[in-house]
Amino acid sequence: MPFALVLHTHMPYVEGYGSWPFGEEWLWEAMATSYLPLLDVLADAPELTLSLTPVLCDQLEAPGVGERFLEFLRTVRVATHEHDAAGCRAGGREDLARAIEHSALDYLRAAERFEGLGGDVLGALARRAAWTSSATHAVLPLLATDAGVRLQVEAGIDAHRARFGGWRGGLWSPECAHASWLDPLLAECGVRATCVDLTDVFGRGAPEQLRPRRAPAGPVLVPIDREVIELVWSDGGYPSKGPYRDSHQRTTHHHKPWRCDGAVYDPDDAGEQALRDAADFVDRVEARLEAGPLCVCALDTELLGHWWYEGPAWLAAVVAECRRRGVPLVHLDDALDGLDPEEAPPLPATTWGRPRDLSTWSGPAAAELAWGARAAELRALAAGRSLGAAAVRELLALQSSDWAFVVSQRLAEPYGLERAALHGGALAAALDGGRAAGPRGLAPRATPAPLLAP
Repeated sequence: MPFALVLHTHMPYVEGYGSWPFGEEWLWEAMATSYLPLLDVLADAPELTLSLTPVLCDQLEAPGVGERFLEFLRTVRVATHEHDAAGCRAGGREDLARAIEHSALDYLRAAERFEGLGGDVLGALARRAAWTSSATHAVLPLLATDAGVRLQVEAGIDAHRARFGGWRGGLWSPECAHASWLDPLLAECGVRATCVDLTDVFGRGAPEQLRPRRAPAGPVLVPIDREVIELVWSDGGYPSKGPYRDSHQRTTHHHKPWRCDGAVYDPDDAGEQALRDAADFVDRVEARLEAGPLCVCALDTELLGHWWYEGPAWLAAVVAECRRRGVPLVHLDDALDGLDPEEAPPLPATTWGRPRDLSTWSGPAAAELAWGARAAELRALAAGRSLGAAAVRELLALQSSDWAFVVSQRLAEPYGLERAALHGGALAAALDGGRAAGPRGLAPRATPAPLLAP
């Protein structure tokens, strides 16, 4: 009975839209602390399933990104580490200063690795890219029309094929958002499988979480298993343990020299904890595999490295531990080849949000954004053959799930509202005959065609 570990890799379109405290720095940090550190693990582990969103790929290949990334690493990050280390020494904390200087080396190593790749992070990731997503990570059940869904999904699939060649039909539905009315549309687009979160449908830990089901009119619905996911991603998960680097307690310039238990960070202690937690994780996975034909653990790639500094080391140890014990860690596409799923029962609309419905992206905090995006989609559809490529790209940008998420979760509320207003206004101007270039680099291959189909 196989185990699949899926890494969903995504970044909202921030390239060219601000820097500190929100904007391009999100992308630079993810590149430096997650994507580059994970390359060695991915290169040695074809069993892992890597999902790349088209909107992330758009940014990684945008002109000028490499130069600005290196400038960030070698000027901004060098200076901020120096300022914080000096401040700690002035306050008599030599131990904290040394920990900060140790952290600074990670950014210099990232710069060296990036240059060693010829500045092509996407090319390095491409060797393992398997699953794609909708063009801009839109919550598909919240779109207003079938045509809007086709636009998002077809643009995402076309972008994946153009960049990476083959595609075996795996589509990461953003936020694991699924509703049964989407199934025939996904099937029309060639989607073979998508991951869903059915925790509140069948109950956490239920055997049904380990049994993919085939939608009557669409793809195979693959449940993600919260029983193993929350070992890693939850308030009490592995990253909260004492020896690990605390990602929340930060210095003046947002560096992280403390452990989760409040002591000064020690990389050796943290490394040993990562090995212990990898062994524990594989123990738990083995137990789950006794209950059903497929256990799927899905994690956001950015958790590993950026939010959980030791995450790449833990992942490498998990792969090694699975091999040592003979635990069947397999690529999700390969696992699905060997299954004959039974038909799915009627299912409600679900996501991975809390609660596991659509409210994170459409509840009171985000309702204005959700309804605004739907109204904009209907207006774009009504424009018919007068709809231009720039308007299409503004619509795709407006539909991103990220603006509602950062607003409803109070992570970057002003930025999310600003971006939604910006793209909504630019779309309205384009539809009224104004000239608009559209977001630079976003969805360059997208066309109005799916919105014009009968």
